[in-house]
Amino acid sequence: MAFDFRKEYRNLYRPGRTPSLIDVPEMRFLAVQGRGDPNEEGGAYQKAIGTLYAVAFTLKMSPRAGHRIEGFFDWSMPPLEGFWWLPGQTRLDLSDKGRLHWLSVLRVPDFVDEADFRWARDTAQAKKKMDLGSVSLKTIREGLCVQCMHLGPYDTESATLEAMEQYAREQGCQLDLSSERLHHELYLSDPRRAAPKNWKTVLRLPIRRTV
Repeated sequence: MAFDFRKEYRNLYRPGRTPSLIDVPEMRFLAVQGRGDPNEEGGAYQKAIGTLYAVAFTLKMSPRAGHRIEGFFDWSMPPLEGFWWLPGQTRLDLSDKGRLHWLSVLRVPDFVDEADFRWARDTAQAKKKMDLGSVSLKTIREGLCVQCMHLGPYDTESATLEAMEQYAREQGCQLDLSSERLHHELYLSDPRRAAPKNWKTVLRLPIRRTV
């Protein structure tokens, strides 16, 4: 049976609908960075997502291609995640989506090293005739955060984010957004298949203790 990140790490992928604190450990990701409106049909964001999955599935299917990865085990594809920011601003203003910067990521097992990643990227690029040069392998450790499950459209996140910030203050913490610590979202629903009112998104904000 394939390893399922969502089931094995429920604290990361299935938080409650009330805010909670979490110390997020170091994890390895395929990543692609860009800017622009994520809702633009055929835009940079949507094209970038395709490049992530092309490399991810090549890694997942590596045994069939005869590529041996030390410590390999099969895994279920984890949810797409995104880090979002506006240069020079700590608060994320969603009113002008065209100005948004993003780092979109897909988690991969820790056994994926730089050599295996480069093999998968080169293999996928040759097979799919896609430019995958923008995809990289990143290790990210978020550290102390407040997180919460948001139910509904992305444009209604503000109420959930306000509740998260209030909870953080009650726990003796404050937001710690910066160019290194970013607004983070994990997309548990496929917007092509679920009604917006049923979309489930894990929202995560970096914090630091003040007491």
